[in-house]
Amino acid sequence: MVVFDATTLLLLLAPDASAPRDSNGNPVSFAKERIDGLVADLSKRKVKIIIPTPALSEALVRAGAVAGEAYLARLKKSGWFKIESFDERAAIEVAEMTRSAIDHGDKKDGSAATWAKIKYDRQIVAIAKVNSASAIYSDDINLSSFAKRVGLHVINVADLKVPSESLQMDLLNQVTEKKYSSVDKREDT
Repeated sequence: MVVFDATTLLLLLAPDASAPRDSNGNPVSFAKERIDGLVADLSKRKVKIIIPTPALSEALVRAGAVAGEAYLARLKKSGWFKIESFDERAAIEVAEMTRSAIDHGDKKDGSAATWAKIKYDRQIVAIAKVNSASAIYSDDINLSSFAKRVGLHVINVADLKVPSESLQMDLLNQVTEKKYSSVDKREDT
């Protein structure tokens, strides 16, 4: 099983979702296509995708009421997604993470984020951990940091392969665009 955070989930569900930034601060190219390719690969390998309820809630807020209902219906209809709640086991895991941070002198564990965001991120990580996720897909720096501290493998969108058909379509679009651009220039003269 793997886990998607809110940003990764929105890239999958929302056609107009913003691409995350790469390590140089540039938008990740083919972000949606990378996620679509990942989901196709995971389904082919019969790997379940966990959507933690705190991540789902964040995605639904960003989506709005009408789109949110459609996204939720799509997730529930698919056999590849599993919505997991923040339950007793996850609460114990968050308590352990927070207690450890306090014992080391910083309840925020080095994060500059708000306390509310930290608690949210820890809930997502705890849900991933208690469900034995092999990886979490996230571009959120705080969430990634907490996930790595508890031994979860974190994968960013930029680390995902761009499906070859997306690259081919992009090349075709560039050639077509160039062709029409040169035709337009000839007509102007």
